[in-house]
This record gives sequence, structure tokens and C-alpha cells, in this order.
Amino acid sequence: MNARPNMNANHAETAPAFLSVWDIHAYYGESYIVQGVSLNLHEGEILALLGRNGAGKTSTLRTIARLANPRLTHGEIWLDHKPLHKMAAHQAAGAGIGLVPEDRRIIAGLTVEENLQLAQIAPPVGWSLERLYELFPRLGERRKQEGVTLSGGEQQMLAIARALARDIKVLLLDEPYEGLAPVIVDEIEKTLNIIKEQGITTIIVEQNAVRALNLASRAMILDTGCVVFDGTAREVLDNAELRAEYLAI
Repeated sequence: MNARPNMNANHAETAPAFLSVWDIHAYYGESYIVQGVSLNLHEGEILALLGRNGAGKTSTLRTIARLANPRLTHGEIWLDHKPLHKMAAHQAAGAGIGLVPEDRRIIAGLTVEENLQLAQIAPPVGWSLERLYELFPRLGERRKQEGVTLSGGEQQMLAIARALARDIKVLLLDEPYEGLAPVIVDEIEKTLNIIKEQGITTIIVEQNAVRALNLASRAMILDTGCVVFDGTAREVLDNAELRAEYLAI
């Protein structure tokens, strides 16, 4: 097992860790998926969580969000001094975890606005509808349209907006650019940069590694469920050998 990171360790000797993940191990059934992942993120930091398909990236996000699968068998997850590892998924969401899954999970039968309102039924409430429509003007234009009838890019906008409709402390993005045309990716990327300016702590899993690294300050690379690199995004961008070996770019 890994040595536990100091949850009071300072970033630039000033800021304590905001999200601390210590030596988490998780399984899908008998399959050992997450094998001792540890990380410390400080408030406002953005981490690009990278690796080839099957490396354990999505499973790490799902474990942090406390979804039932994969099953956490060892380790601790702390968010702003709260023990997420002791919580169910709805409790972790209430503590400030906002997961935007790869499949978006827009609720059929509800309009854009109803999808957002549903996210705000229980406290803590985050961004107002007006603020969300300012960030995503297309959603404002389509507020009365059924969410599942939106284009893929618009559904991704809705999924991100739905997370922000809660008072989140950490945003977990799973493949936000997946399946989108380059022009739509550019639009989503601009939105994520605006969110970045708000100081929301973020972990982004993305196969388009260069895009993710340009957004992030930190980078972590997984390989078969294990951490093989933990450093700055710039280090990965500048290391062609590392990118070729673990990211195939």
C-alpha cells in the first residue's frame, strides 16, 4: 500500500490540500481496477487524469464520486475535511462532488430547464438558472425543449450546467469532448476556461490529452490502475517520450 499523503501538506507552502485521495483500491466484481491511486488537489487546481483506454481513469472518478461501482475496498477520500469514503453517492454529491459522466445521463421526458431545476430541488443550490443561461446561451434558447432531443454538444453543455446547478466544490469531467465535432469542442473548451476562472477544483478525464493538458495545471497518468506519473501539465507536454509510452501521442 502507498504511504498516505499529508492532508495538511502545503501547496507553495501556503494552501492546504482541498481534495485528498489516499491509496484507493476499487473493484468491479473480481476485476481489480483502481490499484492504489493517491492524489492531493488544492482549491482551484485543475488536474488532467490521463492514460490509455482501460487505464482506470473513469473508475477513479466514479470511486471519488462514491458510485456503487466500482467498489472501494481500501483507502480514504477527503473533501474539505469531510470523509467521502464513508459516504454514499448522494451524500458525496451533497458534500460538493459534481460528476459529469461520459454518457451525460440527460433525463428523458424533461425539458432543459426541468433537468436543471431537478438538480436544484435539494440544497445546496449552486448557480442560478440565469447565470447558467448566460454561460450557455444555447441552453437558454432551448430551455423548453426536451433535453434528450438536443445535439450531442448541447447535451454536454446541459450535463455541465446541471452539475453547476448544485453548489459543487469539485467538478469531475469524464470525456467532455467525446464524439463532438471540433467546432463544438472549441465551444465546450471556452466554457471550461470560464469555469476555470471561477476557481472550481476540477479533474478532467479526456482522450484528447493535449486539450486537457492545456486546460489543466496538474497532470496524472494511470496505467493498468496505477499511477505512473504525477506532476505538472507542462512536464507532460514537454516530454515526448512519456506521451508516446503512455498516451500514444
